[in-house]
Amino acid sequence: MLKPFALLIALSSPAFAQMTGEEFDAYVTGRTLTYSDQGVIYGIEEYLPNRRVRWAFLGDQCRDGYWYDTDGQICFVYEDRPDQPQCWEFNDDGGRLSAKFVGDPDGRELYEVQRSEEPMVCLGPDVGV
Repeated sequence: MLKPFALLIALSSPAFAQMTGEEFDAYVTGRTLTYSDQGVIYGIEEYLPNRRVRWAFLGDQCRDGYWYDTDGQICFVYEDRPDQPQCWEFNDDGGRLSAKFVGDPDGRELYEVQRSEEPMVCLGPDVGV
């Protein structure tokens, strides 16, 4: 069991610090991150210059969009739902991102499982045999 002082130090550790928009931008721009939900690959996002993004659920088509920061949250707006921002709280979890969906009663939390400098490969609507 942690003593109160040790617990205070652990909770204030920068390893679990909520990221600002500037920190998030510096971490993600030019990278493609793969996220998991409860150990299962959830989706992939490519972070482009000027806060633009390209997202795909595993095995789905890519959706282009952009992100912005507000009130300690990183919010994403995608082309297929321009009126429904998806807001997350991102944390630096010991050199990997964790992201908690804002307003989710189930407390959905995603974890970065892979980071790449390579662009995403996107499926098109007419790909197949």
